[in-house]
Amino acid sequence: MRPVFFAVIGVVLGTFLLPAPAAWAAPPKAKPAGQSDVYKIAIEPSVSLSEAAESMRLRANALNLQLVAELPMSKQVEAVTGKPQRTITIFQFCDAVLAKDLIDVNLEFAIYMPCRIALIEDASGRGWLVMMDVNVGAVAQEKRLPPVLKTRIETVRKSLVEIMQAGAKGEL
Repeated sequence: MRPVFFAVIGVVLGTFLLPAPAAWAAPPKAKPAGQSDVYKIAIEPSVSLSEAAESMRLRANALNLQLVAELPMSKQVEAVTGKPQRTITIFQFCDAVLAKDLIDVNLEFAIYMPCRIALIEDASGRGWLVMMDVNVGAVAQEKRLPPVLKTRIETVRKSLVEIMQAGAKGEL
């Protein structure tokens, strides 16, 4: 009888002390139709990845967005592993004044800066440009943002989309 008693106590206590299996958890909230945290565009097949990158650099310059960093991740992995890698390059663009103003509202916004566009070659060799869409994230939904900052965020977002479209088409 003692083993049964301890088994029952163990089950009862376990239900209160141990977390429920993931399957019991409430499902995540669905996003409205068509809404995603990322904006992604395919690079046209006639445009090389290096042409796409150069087009993005030139367009960013024309739009007064600073290219503050370019991280050739695939080259770093290749250097470590000695094996050829598919292209993965992260471009970081910034409007420094807007970044500072957003951090003044909420210092946690620093994690979204600078704005990043990833140039990625998929397993089939197709090129993609991918970025986090600030219109659906925490920054866009911050209630303390004055309308003027929301307008400036939208301007930067439009510029980033324009940079990606120029890269995807190889436009100079």
